[in-house]
Amino acid sequence: MLQVPFIRENKALVIERLAKRNIDATEMIEAVIALDDDRKRLQSELDNTLAESNTLSKQIGILYKSGEAQKANALKDKTSALKDSSKTLNDDLNNTVVALHELLCKIPNVPNQIVPSGSTEDDNLEVYKEGDIPVLSDNALPHWELAKKYDIIDFELGNKITGAGFPVYKGKGAKLQRALITYFLDKNTAAGYTEYQLPLLVNEDSGFGTGQLPDKEGQMYHVTGDNLYLIPTAEVPGTNIFRDVVLNETELPIAVTGYTPCFRREAGSYGAHVRGLNRLHQFDKVEILRVEHPSKSYEALEGMVNHVKTILQELKLPYRILRLCGGDLGFTSALTYDFEVFSTAQDRWLEISSVSNFETFQANRLKLRFKNSEGKNELAHTLNGSALALPRVLAGILENYQTEEGILIPEVLQPYTGFSIIN
Repeated sequence: MLQVPFIRENKALVIERLAKRNIDATEMIEAVIALDDDRKRLQSELDNTLAESNTLSKQIGILYKSGEAQKANALKDKTSALKDSSKTLNDDLNNTVVALHELLCKIPNVPNQIVPSGSTEDDNLEVYKEGDIPVLSDNALPHWELAKKYDIIDFELGNKITGAGFPVYKGKGAKLQRALITYFLDKNTAAGYTEYQLPLLVNEDSGFGTGQLPDKEGQMYHVTGDNLYLIPTAEVPGTNIFRDVVLNETELPIAVTGYTPCFRREAGSYGAHVRGLNRLHQFDKVEILRVEHPSKSYEALEGMVNHVKTILQELKLPYRILRLCGGDLGFTSALTYDFEVFSTAQDRWLEISSVSNFETFQANRLKLRFKNSEGKNELAHTLNGSALALPRVLAGILENYQTEEGILIPEVLQPYTGFSIIN
C-alpha cells in the first residue's frame, strides 16, 4: 500500500508511473489527497473541541467550589453542546479514515522507472536467454502424454479424487517431484537462505499484508467455517513472519526459503494452454524471499535473478528472462522478472518463476519496519521469487529430456532420484 506522504510529495510521478499500468490514476490520487486534507481538518477540529471541553470542565469545577453554581450550570450547557459536536466530529473522522484506507487499498504499487510500458504479456521485454533448444524426434510427445505412457502422473485419478487440476504423482514421477523439491531447497540454503516449514492456511491479516486480500479476482480458496485461506504461495506465510515487527538495522538482510503446496482457483483459465501441468489448482513450489534495507533491495533483486539462473543452468533447460511490462505487472510489485522454460514438445515458453521487488508496498501493509542508524523506524523493502515452481519445470524436463529409450534425468538430479532414466 502506498504511503500518503509519498503520494503527496510525488503526486506527478505517481500518476506518471501508474500510467505504465494503463491506469489513469489522476482522480484516485486527487481523492486521496482530498480525503487526507479532510482527515487533518477533522482531527484538528476534534482536538480543539476536546481541548475546549476539557478547559470548560475545569472551569465548572472551580465555579462549583467557589459557590457560583449559576455560572457553572451555564457552562455545562456549553460543554454538552461540545460533547455532541465532538461525537459528530469523531464519527466523521473515523468514516474519513476508513474511506481513505479503502481507496489506498485499490491503488497498485508504483512501477519502477525501468518497467516497460505495455498492455499484455506480448509487451514484456526479453532481457536474457540461455540454453540450446533440443531437437526432438518427429514422434515427440507433450508431457501429459508422456505421463500416461510411463505411468508417472495420473491426471484422471486426480480428477476422480478431487477434480481437474489436482494431479496424482506416482512411482518415479513422485520421486522426481521430491528430488526437485530437495534440490531446490539445498540450492537455496547453500546460498544463505534459512529454511522454514510454513502453515498452509493463513488468516485475513496475513492475506492483506502481502496483498492477496482483498481478493479481487476470487483466486484464493476460502475455508469459510474458520475464515482462513489456503495459501497461493509460500510468500504469504513466509513474509508474514515479519508482520508488526520492528527489526534492528543490523538484522538486515533476512533471507527465507520454504517448500509448500500452493492452492489457486485459477478462475477463468480454460483452453489447450492449461492442459496437463501447465496450470493447476494445487502444485508444489519452493520460494525464496528477502527483507532488505531500501538502499540495497535492487542489488538483492539482481542476486535473486542470478540465483535462479544457476538452478536452470544446472538443470540444463533452455530459458529466458522477461522484464514484465506495466500491464502485466502484479498489483503489489514495483519490478518483476519472469523466467520461462522452453517446452520443445509444445513449442511454447512456460513461466516457471517470478522474481519481484515490492519496495515498501507490502511492508506498509505489514507494518514491517527497522530502526535505522538515526534510531528512527523506517519501512523495509520486501522481495520474493520462485526457486522454483515445480509443475512447469517438471513439464520442461519430461518434454526436453525425452528420447526413444525413455526420459533422461538431468545429471544434477540423479543423486536425489537414484535413477538416470524413466522408461
